[in-house]
Amino acid sequence: MKRYIVFAALLLAVSGFVCAQTEVGGPNAAAIGTDSAQQHLKEISVDKFELEGNWRSTMSSDTGYTITRLFEGGPLGKEPVPEEADLNIPDKYVLGTRVDFLHRGHASFTLYPVRPVPIEGITKTISVWAVGRNFNHVLNVLIQDFFGRTYELYMGKLNFQGWKKLTVAVPPQADDGRNGVVQRNYHYYNQMGIKIVGFRVDVDPMDAEGSYYIYLDDLRAVTDLFAEDSRDEDDMSDAW
Repeated sequence: MKRYIVFAALLLAVSGFVCAQTEVGGPNAAAIGTDSAQQHLKEISVDKFELEGNWRSTMSSDTGYTITRLFEGGPLGKEPVPEEADLNIPDKYVLGTRVDFLHRGHASFTLYPVRPVPIEGITKTISVWAVGRNFNHVLNVLIQDFFGRTYELYMGKLNFQGWKKLTVAVPPQADDGRNGVVQRNYHYYNQMGIKIVGFRVDVDPMDAEGSYYIYLDDLRAVTDLFAEDSRDEDDMSDAW
């Protein structure tokens, strides 16, 4: 009887040791360790829409015309980026666009900056506050990757009242470093990230009539600055 008890105790001890080894060295723990060691995530302000003339708009002349300008206002209760809380950075205006449709049908219009807006680091998410006036139109953000290829990312429908924060995740690049939204070329660590090249609103055909108004404020991104912080200070620049 004693031999059976001792054998059972040894069996439990060995199985417990194996389970402990599996938990400590398993894939989840390794992934968490890698992520936390090689990421420096930070929310940054990309554009507060404070400078008149920096953004413009356009649409096909067959479907309507647009006008874009700044207005005073903004969402109440919006929290500033932590690093900017005590810097008194101007945040007085929002970007407004009015669209006048010539007829009902499929249409779209684009808001674009005078120059593409770069985002430092490896961008994880992009967000913007919007007033959609409760229409079934769709807001997309247009980005440009490391190779200059343009992608559109769906941010959401504009069927809500008042201000709402819309956020989209940027798809990661493929392991080969050439496919997907490429943000970093492994040969050049001093060149990385994406650029914002505009927003496109796809209009619901049933709501493409009369005048439509949309307002945007506080374009932000959550970005990984690990590679930026890890650059060699004595590296050479290839910008020649």
